[in-house]
Amino acid sequence: MTRQSRGGGSGGIGAISADVRDEVIEGGTGAPQGPDDQVVQLRRRLGRADLSAVSEVRSALREFLRRWGEPGRADIAELLTSELVTNALVHTDHDAVVTATLSPRGLCVEVRDFVGRRPEPRVPDADSGTNGRGLVLVQSLADAWGVTAHGVGKVVWFELNGGDAA
Repeated sequence: MTRQSRGGGSGGIGAISADVRDEVIEGGTGAPQGPDDQVVQLRRRLGRADLSAVSEVRSALREFLRRWGEPGRADIAELLTSELVTNALVHTDHDAVVTATLSPRGLCVEVRDFVGRRPEPRVPDADSGTNGRGLVLVQSLADAWGVTAHGVGKVVWFELNGGDAA
């Protein structure tokens, strides 16, 4: 796993369909540290090349994050999640899976796709329009981010800590 702190380091949603599944898991997969600690998780499978999925993921994440109590951070989470989802759907020809895990430490969002090619942040030039800025935004706004290789594909993830840490 490659963990990158802010500033760098080493380097079907849309219309509801049978391919779209939301799961909210109370208790999650983390290890709560005390009686008030709770881990909750949202998982959604995205259909192949379904760009309408981006807005639905944002909406589902917004609803999921209401329990976080960090509205400014939730807005950043929506933006960064939509960037990673868009990348997964535009640059692969496969499904993707989004998992958001909320714990007392903060939020971790993972977007898994099934193509091994690693994404690289690049500084867009003035002629590239609005393309090429997604990973630069993630790198700039997340408290940590990275790419984890899997046997088939990869997970691109970011973390946002609770509170004012940024």
